[in-house]
Amino acid sequence: MKTYDVVIVGSGAGGGTVAQVLEPLAAAGRRILVLEKGARFADDEFTGRELEMAGALYEDSGGFLTADGSMTLAFGKAYGGSTVVYTGTSLLPPRRVIDGWNVPDLDHADLLERGRRYMAENNVHELEPALINDNNRLFVEGCRKAGYRAQQFPVNVKGCLGSSLCNLGCPNGAKQGTHRVQLPRVERAGVEVVTRAEVVRVNGDRSLDVVVREAPPGAKGLPGEWEPGEYVVQAGFVVLAGGSVGTSALLLRSGFGERLPRIGHGFTCHPAHILVGEHEKSITNDVGHPKSFYVDRAAEDGYVLETCMYFPFTTAKNLTGFGAGHSALMRAFPRLQQILVLACDKATESNRIEIDEEGQPVVHYTFTPAVVKSLVKATRASAKIFFAAGALRVHAPEADPPLIDRSDAGRVDELIRADHFLPGKISVSAAHLMGGAGMGRDASDSVTDAWGRVHGVPWLRIADSSLFPDSLEINPYVTIMALADRVAESIRAEVTDA
Repeated sequence: MKTYDVVIVGSGAGGGTVAQVLEPLAAAGRRILVLEKGARFADDEFTGRELEMAGALYEDSGGFLTADGSMTLAFGKAYGGSTVVYTGTSLLPPRRVIDGWNVPDLDHADLLERGRRYMAENNVHELEPALINDNNRLFVEGCRKAGYRAQQFPVNVKGCLGSSLCNLGCPNGAKQGTHRVQLPRVERAGVEVVTRAEVVRVNGDRSLDVVVREAPPGAKGLPGEWEPGEYVVQAGFVVLAGGSVGTSALLLRSGFGERLPRIGHGFTCHPAHILVGEHEKSITNDVGHPKSFYVDRAAEDGYVLETCMYFPFTTAKNLTGFGAGHSALMRAFPRLQQILVLACDKATESNRIEIDEEGQPVVHYTFTPAVVKSLVKATRASAKIFFAAGALRVHAPEADPPLIDRSDAGRVDELIRADHFLPGKISVSAAHLMGGAGMGRDASDSVTDAWGRVHGVPWLRIADSSLFPDSLEINPYVTIMALADRVAESIRAEVTDA
């Protein structure tokens, strides 16, 4: 049996933040432990090879499917969690969203203050012009001509060399995720981090059943810090920060669903299309920063558009259709402009996280009419932006056939329709997984209070995106850190006063 004052499950935006706030406790002799399911990677292991890195850095290689197979969910598993594979876009939470959550003792101004602090710490800034590639410039030009307002993303990079490999882990160490900023700092201060360590169960006596796994032969990543095997870890406080799916599944696997019926409910995400527009000449897309501009139509139309660059395999699997048309688009890869479409969904009872007989997560997700409507509006807007930027033809999943020629640019609204949205027939991926252990008033409507304290279990806290009671409607990275800062602050106060 190993004993610690605080055990943190997960090392991403939530877990890394909690560890940093508790660093003074470690410096004062308290034992703080971070358990991470994924591996720790040496710098030279970030090769930028798509299939190689996807298998190493993402759960199910980025192909985790919803229960009906109609959507893939992407989330990381590594020292640093999803901050390793995140593009670094950093936005503060909108007031209307936080106010709409209506969580007692959750103040928007407080989140802004905390969020700004982490943005400064992570070197968040707008990129210099030299790192803005053709893909981003065409997006801005197309938005201007088509009547959409493009805004530049602030990103958390330092010394970016423009490799455009953000989603596969930066090979230059430029992205300032928790693996570069918070975790190395806390380890120097005495916080212990153990990788390849999966928490199987959290028990009512404050102990955790942990399995440390051996690296498979030939796999990327360093060996775990503990010898492979099964461990029991005793904790004073337990903080779950394994992400929406991971935290919800662990709570259910641990039997907390009997006293907290809302566990797994309120799951939301950003259902997404990767759209492409083919240009006459080659454009720079795989150099520079891939995600530098966006259009925010969340409040008006329920969607956000973002510039993006995805590699050949990911692009191919996200293009609707088969055969000659699909092949022709992929052969035109060097000439493809790309836009990521994100629909902003709302929490519904049908969308939830459960576990199967083996305790593994199962995500049930149904596309509501509102989400389909938002995806259609977003695809129409993207098509107009592509054509305004000079594209010859545009791939649009909600059109039949899904390829629209420039000669039909004036018929975009007519050709892209909701009745062409056929789940399982068109490719939809999801980013920014949220909910499953939401904040609220009591156990009847939520899993925690505004400080991440699990109702009726004062030693158990949650500090990740599963806290969101509904969609945040933007990239959640900074908001997760702000909420985790609050969670850790309350723990530090209680440990100090004890």
